[in-house]
Amino acid sequence: MDSKRISVEIWTDVVCPWCYLGRHRFQAALAGFGHRDRVDVRIRSLELDPTGPRHDDPARPPLRVPHRIQRDLGLSPAQADEAIARLDDLAAESGLRLNMAEARPVNSFDAHRLIHLAAAHDRADALWDRLMRAFATEGALLSDHDTLTALALSTGLPPSRVHAVLAGDEYADAVRADTAQAHTLGITGAPSFVFQHTHVIAGAQPPELFADLLQHAWKTAETPAIKH
Repeated sequence: MDSKRISVEIWTDVVCPWCYLGRHRFQAALAGFGHRDRVDVRIRSLELDPTGPRHDDPARPPLRVPHRIQRDLGLSPAQADEAIARLDDLAAESGLRLNMAEARPVNSFDAHRLIHLAAAHDRADALWDRLMRAFATEGALLSDHDTLTALALSTGLPPSRVHAVLAGDEYADAVRADTAQAHTLGITGAPSFVFQHTHVIAGAQPPELFADLLQHAWKTAETPAIKH
């Protein structure tokens, strides 16, 4: 019996619409992959803006995406609206509804710590999906602990653990370790997908490309030797 498995690690941020689209496209490819039950997928943390504002910082209130990209990319309001419309159209083609006009990127460090907690309870995918949907479609502020608590509890995480993690610094080292590993692999942006710990593909690629990468990883993966 063939016992080989393949690994896919996804470096992602929860305040990144391209990460939402990229993982959705990957999931579509995975759903059509004949060996999907042999694919180990792991969410990895990569803050795109580690110094990003918190929701409650009066000196640096978080900007909505249209104003943020005007400031960061030097776009006019019309150019920013056009860029957002293109992203909305791409997402719609993949079956996603975005509301970037209301989305506000904030510091996501605590959200990432909760994802590591969720991984310990086999709920990382569920929490990532819920956080991402809250950011990209509901305008949720993902640095707010009350918001994070409600979203985490909605995925079935133990309330006592959620409160304890947010009250301290648990999993901070795990988030930083993911970032350090990303830099070791040459990853500078999200989303980035790493197949078999070596092959890095960046960006929200089409499902067809992800399907090809899964097939290639499967064909080249080695079956573990049977120990006698």
